[in-house]
Amino acid sequence: MTQPLVLGFAGSPRHHGNSEQMLDACLAGAEGVGARVHKIVTADMSIRGCQSCQGCSLTGECVMRDQMYEVYASIDAAAAIVFSSPVYFASVPAQLKIVLDRMQPYWARTHVLKHPKPARRPGGILLARGGGDPYGFTAAEYPLRSVSAVLGIDILGEVKVSDVDSPHDVGRHPLALDHARALGARIGSAAMGERLE
Repeated sequence: MTQPLVLGFAGSPRHHGNSEQMLDACLAGAEGVGARVHKIVTADMSIRGCQSCQGCSLTGECVMRDQMYEVYASIDAAAAIVFSSPVYFASVPAQLKIVLDRMQPYWARTHVLKHPKPARRPGGILLARGGGDPYGFTAAEYPLRSVSAVLGIDILGEVKVSDVDSPHDVGRHPLALDHARALGARIGSAAMGERLE
């Protein structure tokens, strides 16, 4: 039997920063229970922003042929999906938001073209933010939940950590990494069809 794929999105423009370290822990947890894992670093992708041309409402496919098609292929192959992101001015960074906006073909297929909804699959959300922003995590979490709903993802859990400004501050929050790893194990097990207590 082929191992299910757990796909992780690293949404930060900074490589190996706090949110990506949380994602790495989460994917390690999934791998530890037998799932395959793949990480997409959005900052490394050459992807244009959605042009709102509504071409996908006619065909179910995006008219812009760029690296987003590699992302689509990974999404379609994934049995589970995890999003990780820092919080920038209460929202997600531009590199991740471009990818989220380009999920429009999935919405168009079900809501405009009336294709069947995608099969349900597990997923999770990992968020890291610095101190001083009075608006918390909510505005960053909502677009991730919105896209998750379109992709048929059932969010099994979230890990959120605050006061992490420098690239390795999450190391001062070992419980956050432990929780991310445990969430990954739960998501990986769910992707493999195992019942969790």
